[in-house]
Amino acid sequence: MTDKDIAHPQEGGTGKRLSEILSVLRKRGITKGLTPAKLREIFEDLGPTYVKIGQIMSMRSDLLPEDYCRELAKLRSDAAEMPFDTVLEIIEKELGRPAEEIFASIEKTPLGSASIAQAHSAVLADGRKAVIKVQRPNIHAVMENDIRILRKASGLLKLTMGTGDLVDFRSVIEEIWKTSQEEMDFKKESDNLIRFRKNQEGIAYVTSPVVYAEYTTAYVLTMSDVGGVPIDGRQELEKMGYDLEEIASRLAENYCRQILHDGFFHADPHPGNLKITDGKIAWIDLGMTGTVSENLRHIIKIAVEAVINDDIYSLTNAFLSVGKPEGEVDRSRLYSQIDSFVRRYKAMDFGSMDIAEMFEDGINIIKSNRIAIPSELTILYRSMLTIEGTLALISPRVNLLKILTDYLKNESKREFDLKKELLHDGRLIYASTKKTMEIPAQISDLLSLAKNGDIMVGVHSANQEEHTAAILAASSDIAFSILILSFYLLAGLTAGLTLKPEVCGLPWLSFLALAAGSVLLAIFLIRLFRRKKKTG
Repeated sequence: MTDKDIAHPQEGGTGKRLSEILSVLRKRGITKGLTPAKLREIFEDLGPTYVKIGQIMSMRSDLLPEDYCRELAKLRSDAAEMPFDTVLEIIEKELGRPAEEIFASIEKTPLGSASIAQAHSAVLADGRKAVIKVQRPNIHAVMENDIRILRKASGLLKLTMGTGDLVDFRSVIEEIWKTSQEEMDFKKESDNLIRFRKNQEGIAYVTSPVVYAEYTTAYVLTMSDVGGVPIDGRQELEKMGYDLEEIASRLAENYCRQILHDGFFHADPHPGNLKITDGKIAWIDLGMTGTVSENLRHIIKIAVEAVINDDIYSLTNAFLSVGKPEGEVDRSRLYSQIDSFVRRYKAMDFGSMDIAEMFEDGINIIKSNRIAIPSELTILYRSMLTIEGTLALISPRVNLLKILTDYLKNESKREFDLKKELLHDGRLIYASTKKTMEIPAQISDLLSLAKNGDIMVGVHSANQEEHTAAILAASSDIAFSILILSFYLLAGLTAGLTLKPEVCGLPWLSFLALAAGSVLLAIFLIRLFRRKKKTG
């Protein structure tokens, strides 16, 4: 089916389009139930707009079951070519001038023809090589019409997929429409290109297209032509003397930087969007990007380090920090799941670890505990699946997880300074205090695990109650000690600040922290003395 087959709404096409959809559904046996493969085939039959919808859906495993996302990721957005006369008409209408005044030449054969737009090589009047991306006419109206029909069919989707209340298809459709509208606004893609290029300034081995803003609108995007060889053109790159393993390593390193440093990454890093030009990796087509908040970046760092260091407690907290639980979390069950997760990956070496698989296992744990997953995490996960596939085509020996952990270590070294270390230690003391205060709850969780048969606990004691009291007393002492140290550390960190008023020669905040620490220390010593006197 081509774009010409899709009835436009202004032609009274809603009824006709609905008839086409029903015909495809009957052909694919929708009444017998829906499977991931069947949904992909239906989207392919329905044409480019549904292919684009399917591609967007494939990025959202927070909204759709994983097996559906994996199948929809196979969709390709190749579409019938737009006539060149139509391309010229759109360019001239959008730029307000005859094409020959702006461009010395435009290649009639497109570089690519997708569901939303078509791209052509061109040369500007001043001799600069360019690529023009031209949006298909009426594509917004066509997709809006299809979304309208999907809204009406949301109940049918729930029934045929057998997901019950697990998936809110109305929300899925609204998310798709929001994302689609962003992709159809080339000003948005232009902003993405500018932001991405700015983030990569100073990185000698990376480049990306320059936006020619004066020849760019919401429907026409003009940018520099980076040229080069597709990144998976192994034979051609080897003939040119390139080291494929170095290319893959640099690609993975830059991708990790986008996630953990920039917080803004290319969400669709397949080989068609990556080239090698003049010794540089060129990232192109930033219509689909993702963002990673500072909070999520911090959680990712903690999670990776926790797996490496066998730190189940930190990993549990990371999982609980990812999203908002929809109800009370069964911590004993979560501990058991995470323990199995860590044991599995701890037993592997980096060569056999698959970061996308690890992410998927982690997301499944989060989902099974009914913790809401933010969309930024699922877009990142789908992007990681894509980049791992790309790396495998270039050099299978390059491991994304190994490069990610190396990047984390190097970043920690680069960021090291005394002030940051003191602040970091302060956070650790605060975190340790929280951990200590949670010890009674953890003991309760462990007892629940033992009760359910998940762990075996052997206790040999002549006086169980005395030992339990001793453990709780020790926990309380540790918490008190850490709290005292926290106040003294705060007093030290703020002693050099210029805060008015001053008390006894110290900034007021430093004096208050010192006083609070001293009062707590006195209370602590009195408690110890009384306990010793009572037991002595």
